[in-house]
Order: sequence, then C-alpha cells, then structure tokens
Amino acid sequence: MKFNRVWVFDLDNTLHNASPHIFPHINSAMTAYLQTHLGLDAAAAGELRRHYWLRYGATLIGLMRHHDTDPQHFLRATHDFADLPAKIVSEPGLRATLRRLPGRKLVFSNAPAHYAAAVLNALGIADLFDDVFSIEHTGYRPKPDSFGFLRLFRRNRVRADRCVMVEDTLANLKTAKKLGMATVWVARSAKAPGYVDFNIRNLMQLPRLAWRLN
Repeated sequence: MKFNRVWVFDLDNTLHNASPHIFPHINSAMTAYLQTHLGLDAAAAGELRRHYWLRYGATLIGLMRHHDTDPQHFLRATHDFADLPAKIVSEPGLRATLRRLPGRKLVFSNAPAHYAAAVLNALGIADLFDDVFSIEHTGYRPKPDSFGFLRLFRRNRVRADRCVMVEDTLANLKTAKKLGMATVWVARSAKAPGYVDFNIRNLMQLPRLAWRLN
C-alpha cells in the first residue's frame, strides 16, 4: 500500500537538540539586541523579553508591534553563528532514519529561513525535504498560530488530514490536531495529552510508526 501521508517536522529540539548550545546563544543574542536597540540594561531587557513571550509567544512580535523593529534585522542579528556545525547536537543515524520514512517531508519552523537552511545543511539532511517553511513564510505569525499552518498547506498543496506533525512543543501539536493533522510528540515523557496521537523519545522510533499512520 502506498504511503500517502506528509511528514511535517519542527526543527529545533525535534530534528536536533538545540538546548545545550544553540538556544543559549540565541537567548543571549536576543537580550543583547534589546539592550543595544532599546537602550536597556540586561535585567530590563530580560524582563521585556519575558513580557513579550507571555503576551505574544515570541519576543519578535512584541518588538514589531511596539517598537517598529525590522524583523529581518532582528532575526539576522539573533540567529548568527560563526561556528554553527560545532554547536549541533543530533541523534546518530538521523539521516538514515529519515530516509526510511515513506512519503514527502517538510520542515515547519518558527526560526528564520537562513538559520533553518544552515542547520539542515550542518545535519546533512537538507536534500531530504521538499520544503522549509520558516517564520518569514508565516507573515511573522509563529506557531501555534493556525495562520502559518494554513499557509503551509496551501503552499505545498496538502490537506491537513494527510499530514503528520512531528514536534517537541505541545502548544503547536494542539493546533495541529485541531486542524486535523496526526500528531507525534518528541519528548521523554510517559504521559501525553489527548491531542497527541503518538509519543516518542527520539526520531529513531518514527519508522515503526509509519504503517500505523497511513
């Protein structure tokens, strides 16, 4: 039987582990950006970031709405890595695992396009994906906003009910499920909420799920 699902992968903390090196760098860069461009000290910059995160789900949205920040300038400044490959942490056998998955594969990330491309190249898996859908493509309306999901479906000419969302963030999976996608939560957790169809510890477990998702 032909596999007619489309795999939609989050990037950070799904296709690779961003927590040890990459997220700390981005967090520091964002705080520094607010210090430089808004004239804040480190404590005030951190507090404003937390406020915008709680209110809008992303620092960038608050900056765009309240400070007329150029999103491209912000994203370039905060996702700039001179030694990105050295910071990448991934599962051994990632490429082989993805190649074993039947069907089309897409990336849907809240990160900017230049960073997503660089990470996929560093992982050696860029050629395995038909599309990389980044924050720019959502009109700077990041997940879990459904707007970006709907744009992703239109751009790739796919139906939500034929897609499998593979994510580490529950809020994003909740939106995916509401839209009709199958959901796979990548997390070391023994208990998952009802909108999660499958819970896996790492991507190496995905191939054995394929037949259950068709």
